[in-house]
Amino acid sequence: MIGFYNVSVILTYAGVVSAVFGMSAAFNGNFKIAMICLMISGFTDMYDGTVAKMIKRSDDAKKFGIEIDSLCDLICFGAFPVVIGYSMGMDAWYAKIIYMMYILGAVIRLAFFNVTEEQRQAETSERRKHYRGLPVTSVALILPIVYQLKRFFTAQFPYIYLLAVLIISLLFVIDFSVFKPGKKCMFAFVIIGILVAVRIYFL
Repeated sequence: MIGFYNVSVILTYAGVVSAVFGMSAAFNGNFKIAMICLMISGFTDMYDGTVAKMIKRSDDAKKFGIEIDSLCDLICFGAFPVVIGYSMGMDAWYAKIIYMMYILGAVIRLAFFNVTEEQRQAETSERRKHYRGLPVTSVALILPIVYQLKRFFTAQFPYIYLLAVLIISLLFVIDFSVFKPGKKCMFAFVIIGILVAVRIYFL
């Protein structure tokens, strides 16, 4: 079979599989499962890079990992949130424009990161301390947190979700610094994510 198969890449594959399963749940109106799948995709993306640094890989495997990560990110954190919004019934003309903005923002953000990261690694081996613009993967926690509002604003929630998607689409491309979380911060995100997932599923 073509492609590369190691622990880090398999984690990335697991993330996109979770996203596709979540899309099918969204189409069937099961938004709880869809949100949890989004969070699972975020978890796998959070740690695939860490795992990649711990294993020995060829240069081709490293390049493949970079490419597959961005492609899967576009599905998991670009297309998947749009599918959720569309499945909620937000398919008016203005919603479609917002979805287009969101996808374009995600594409631009991912491509910009790849280019700047390649340049940065050519200049220094130091760990990146900041991101420019909101990382695309952040929606794996932001949108499930926003989903908590559905309990209080059931009828209005599709519009709240659409507004969140619009704001996020702008933050993808606005040039501002975002602190890159360290191991402790990442662990805190995991704990918060677990609590949010439990709340979504049971409440």
